[in-house]
Amino acid sequence: MNTQYAAGGRGRVLVAKVGLDGHDRGAKVLSRLLCDEGFEVIYLGVRNTAEQVASAALQEWVDVVAVSILSGAHVEVAGAVRQALDARGLAHVAIAMGGLIPRHDAETLHALGVARCFHPGQDAGEPGRIAEAIEALAAQSRQAAEIVAAP
Repeated sequence: MNTQYAAGGRGRVLVAKVGLDGHDRGAKVLSRLLCDEGFEVIYLGVRNTAEQVASAALQEWVDVVAVSILSGAHVEVAGAVRQALDARGLAHVAIAMGGLIPRHDAETLHALGVARCFHPGQDAGEPGRIAEAIEALAAQSRQAAEIVAAP
């Protein structure tokens, strides 16, 4: 397994919209916020499949996949993205989801492999808190990748 991650920086994050959800303003705002906070960001855009997200995550050697979702299909999308990442040997890559996700679904998403959920209005006025949360996920992903790659 290749564990060549960017030296320095706060992490590599893939931001994507999965499914037919075409509203991407939040994903673009998140991408810009993370760039401004020192992350390397790959923005995939809208209408991706879980397979496309996982392929891009592998190609770009990301630490975190951030999925923005407004369609209400967050449970299905979470499971599909986690399965696609795992199938490519990317079980160490953390998934963060945000958008219109009810708080009561957080436990279900966590069980499906989502490391962090962002709910409507949560941390909206505090970009530093979002960046800290994503940085912590990136550090966990890097640490897990090192353990997997160790002889």
